[in-house]
Amino acid sequence: MATDQNTTTRAGRGVLVATCVSALVVNANTSAVSILLPAISKDVGTSTATLQWAVTGYSLVGAAVVVTAGVLGDIAGRRRIFVAGLWLFVASCALIALSSNGAGVIAGRAIQGAAGSTLLACGLSLLSVAATGQEQMRAVAIWGAASAAGAALGPLLGGALVDTVGWQALFWVDAAVAVLCVPLTLRTVKESSDPDRPRSVDIAGTLLIAATLVPLVLAFSEGPSWGWTSPATLLCLAASVVAGIGFVAIERRIRLPLIDLRLLRNRVLLGATVAILIVAGTINGLMYVISLYFQDPDGLAMSSFEAGLATLPAAAGLVVVSPFVSSLAARIGSRNVIGLGFIIATVAFGTLLFAGDAWPYSKFVLPLIAVAVGLGLANGCASAAATASVARREVGAASGLSNMARYVGAAVLTALSATIYAGAPAGQPGHGVTRASLLMTLVCLVGVAIAVLYGRHRPRPGHTVDRAAAAAAVAHTVPGSANTDD
Repeated sequence: MATDQNTTTRAGRGVLVATCVSALVVNANTSAVSILLPAISKDVGTSTATLQWAVTGYSLVGAAVVVTAGVLGDIAGRRRIFVAGLWLFVASCALIALSSNGAGVIAGRAIQGAAGSTLLACGLSLLSVAATGQEQMRAVAIWGAASAAGAALGPLLGGALVDTVGWQALFWVDAAVAVLCVPLTLRTVKESSDPDRPRSVDIAGTLLIAATLVPLVLAFSEGPSWGWTSPATLLCLAASVVAGIGFVAIERRIRLPLIDLRLLRNRVLLGATVAILIVAGTINGLMYVISLYFQDPDGLAMSSFEAGLATLPAAAGLVVVSPFVSSLAARIGSRNVIGLGFIIATVAFGTLLFAGDAWPYSKFVLPLIAVAVGLGLANGCASAAATASVARREVGAASGLSNMARYVGAAVLTALSATIYAGAPAGQPGHGVTRASLLMTLVCLVGVAIAVLYGRHRPRPGHTVDRAAAAAAVAHTVPGSANTDD
């Protein structure tokens, strides 16, 4: 059936390829890094406990930058900021691959957090302005599928590269792909911006987000060695609280805040945002712990490729279940789906409490699948509700809030999980798995409580874009059909 060109425009092949390939690479890179840590540790002589900053640092910077990057794209030009993100990604990959010490790897990953969040935020914006109507929905669906595929396949691809040509190969491959995306973007993607948007950028809010999160994660990471009541730990916690209070004060006063705190009066959006934070934190914490345990000589002693393959029930399962969320939520309501998801995840993490050092891999499979199913239900539903529960003019702000929450959850709970795992008795890494699983169990119980307090929300039956958006929500909140131009 012919489509009226006055009501719909098709995204060009160039913008689709550039944005989708970059989303796939960014998400594959992000999900693969935990698998690489033992090999990196051995090569650069830095402990995996220290290298957890390569994971948390990425998320910390991403949390501070993801909203600001979208704003800069609206002001300075989305293509310009997207290309800048590509070059920054290339530079970060080169820095990591060439590093001979842990500091270089950690610094490169922090830079990569800024680059990755910029590419995801501006890539989606480029697609949104390149097409309208049904073609916009199709483009967003393809982007969502690419993001989900990258997140699912990252650990397997990373493990394969480590065992064949070395851990550096992942970053050189990513850099090469990003370089190829630059001329493609410049040739095929039209520049766009929002001329009606005020030119101000909330730099103070961005800095205060970082000032809140960095000392908090530092306290969680170093607390066991410093002492939880030591002056250094207490100073970090106090600095985090002061910066957090400052952030709230600034955001209430300025005209265009990084986060519109008034949105948090919306019970559905608030509950969805906390659910997203919990899901991102628990899945990233779990992937960090099992990636190390599966490769630990005192654990399951797997190769990197075997460990990547072994994480697939959790990494891919989360993506596979997500496309079925929208239809289930339309039948029984978002609150029930989120609650059901967290109950399943709580039981699954509770099962891992019995892992110890004696479990073979076969006993991990069903709990990992259950974790993926539970968190996939909660995440896909919460991400959809985050944008569907607000007015159309507030969709961008709601999406930014949920994406920031995703990075915050990943940073904080990965840091806590890493600290708990590193504190296991020598030669007994299984105890680290069980203790980290206890943390995840308790956090998912909080998710169940959030679902009980969550406002009623029953979305309409989902379209293809809603299923792709739910899958992409592993890494980024994508507005569904209710928020797509018609």
